[in-house]
Amino acid sequence: MSLAIEAAELMEHFQWLTLDESRALASDDRRRAEVAEELADVLSYALALANELQIDVSAAMRDKMVKNARKYPVYEFRGRFGPDDPRPAQ
Repeated sequence: MSLAIEAAELMEHFQWLTLDESRALASDDRRRAEVAEELADVLSYALALANELQIDVSAAMRDKMVKNARKYPVYEFRGRFGPDDPRPAQ
């Protein structure tokens, strides 16, 4: 539950922002530091969960990337972004 709470606190920094506004956040040192702090909290809880469940995070990431590569072949999905993409979904 703490992981979800921290993720929500991270999301609050981006709520109601446009894509351009959220990207501009990187140039605001104060806001970037606040996001970094929340991201650190999220990662801390995620790593603690992985540790408790004895999950090798690097292996899990590698496995997930392989799964995603099969599910979303680059030749079909490169450059696609969001619901406004004019190309039909595959």
